Amino acid sequence: MTQAPSNPPKMTEPKFGFNAYAERLNGRAAMIGFVSTLAIEYFTGQGLLSWLGLQ
Repeated sequence: MTQAPSNPPKMTEPKFGFNAYAERLNGRAAMIGFVSTLAIEYFTGQGLLSWLGLQ
């Protein structure tokens, strides 16, 4: 019969990959991009692709 260790190892949060900080930063960047796209469409009267010359 094996026993669990009395004090488990302290796991630090990873510096890359899916962690809370990266997800929060990604969400904030997405919100800024979405609001910027809405502002471009509102002020120029064109869609984003037209404004970029892609359509």
